Amino acid sequence: MASKPQTLATTSAFEILGPIMVGPSSSHTAGALRCASVAASLLEGDIRRVRFTLWNSFAHTYRGHGTDRALVAGVLGLSCDDERIRNAFDLARERGLEVEFAIAGDDATLHPNTVDIDLTDSEGTHADVRGESLGGGRMRISRINGVGVDISGTYSTLFVAHRDVPGALAALTGLLARYNVNIAFCRTYRTEAGGQAYSVFETDAAPDASVLPAVRALEPVDNATFIELPGTSSSLAPGVSTPEMFDDGAQLLAACDKLKMNIGAVMAVREASLIGEDRCVASMRRVLAVMREETTNPISNPRTSLGGFIGGEARKVALNGAGRLSSALMGDVQTMAVARAMAVLERSASMGVIVAAPTAGSAGVVPGCVLACAEHLGLDDHEIMDALFCAAAIGLNLSTSACVAGAEGGCQAEVGSAAAMAAAALVQMLGGSPACALDAASIALSNLLGLVCDPVGGLVEVPCQNRNAIGVAAAFSSAQLALSGVGSLVPFDEMAKVMLAVGHALPASLRETARGGVAQAPSALEACRRCGICG
Repeated sequence: MASKPQTLATTSAFEILGPIMVGPSSSHTAGALRCASVAASLLEGDIRRVRFTLWNSFAHTYRGHGTDRALVAGVLGLSCDDERIRNAFDLARERGLEVEFAIAGDDATLHPNTVDIDLTDSEGTHADVRGESLGGGRMRISRINGVGVDISGTYSTLFVAHRDVPGALAALTGLLARYNVNIAFCRTYRTEAGGQAYSVFETDAAPDASVLPAVRALEPVDNATFIELPGTSSSLAPGVSTPEMFDDGAQLLAACDKLKMNIGAVMAVREASLIGEDRCVASMRRVLAVMREETTNPISNPRTSLGGFIGGEARKVALNGAGRLSSALMGDVQTMAVARAMAVLERSASMGVIVAAPTAGSAGVVPGCVLACAEHLGLDDHEIMDALFCAAAIGLNLSTSACVAGAEGGCQAEVGSAAAMAAAALVQMLGGSPACALDAASIALSNLLGLVCDPVGGLVEVPCQNRNAIGVAAAFSSAQLALSGVGSLVPFDEMAKVMLAVGHALPASLRETARGGVAQAPSALEACRRCGICG
């Protein structure tokens, strides 16, 4: 097989079926929280003041997506699945953290989800950090104190701020060698010769706790911190490939053929090589448990969403689907899949805990399809988890070869990707081949191609909940077509590139800014005025 991009070496399945997070948005809530968390970790003292400057999609929809609360929660050190995120401003006041927000507006040269984070700690030390939320909870730090950098937390990362003097880098690498820290990659950024410099070391494993004090004690060093995000650490060294690694659909099929496994099994073996088998199984069991809760609790106990636009729709579909509607229209299994998918959006939109799959805005499609079909087929937990691993494999390829963020590629990147993931999982559950699963995924992508992201009021509620229902329908029909022998003329890998190109061709008004599409309909604008959450 061809050499693999190093980005795939430590991208966990649980960053595709995950993160497990508080809603409503993986990019605008979880990703924003992680940006702020990494930024705060660059200072040693307690953060006392922070100013967030919001750009592009963040600037237009931050209140509706809970981005403001998530950013504050990240500075406070909360995790993505901490339900206290909704009370972040109260926690900040209790801890004496001064918070300010500034709206910068639009800049096409910046990533759609960009935030500048200006922090001051208890020692008076200052840092100005630019974060970018890439979709699905992934993030990147692209600037520190005016210097362009590239920090994603993909690997175990040691960040060192130091003076640019002769011997500084040699002192750092020598010290790490003495502590048996194996450096996989090292990059140094600097303002000017002899000025401020930043060195980023990506290592094979997290350094021992004694390393940081030793690094900080070096004469040229101003500060050092260790960066690691949940779900991104790996026991496999960066850049190392194994037979079950794959870059795209073609290589995934080759791995399935070589290992004589279905897609889900190959993905499970891959994940076990990254984080260990015990942790792999435990993590998927937790994903499954959260999915069962998120798809059922809102049906029995509906809650009104953050903006008040949704709440109780899943229950209506479940109850009304038990009669003549089910037999005449979607059928029992698809009816329950739709109800469960809609339930997830209700839970997410009320800032409940969900699994992003691959994003929060599309989180209902995969669990709705997989759990409803598994119940009908009488599958056990092992078979269900195998199907979820299959979905994760498709999502991994799409997040790497294309995109899964609405702000970058429209709703086709979110619900379209989720439908492709679910379609492949359905094919596997019904005994289809890996090639058939990829055909189903390609058909699902093509059927939702061009779907825009136009959340009313910037809230992940309308039309997002109904779009998850349509994603379920696309997954079911795509799986049935592929299993019936109706293939896809355009292979999965090509369709991923097509989706990316279409997403980039969409105007910014149709990519999660709430400035076009359904969001600008007179009735939607009037509903926003009544809601008041984004005012």
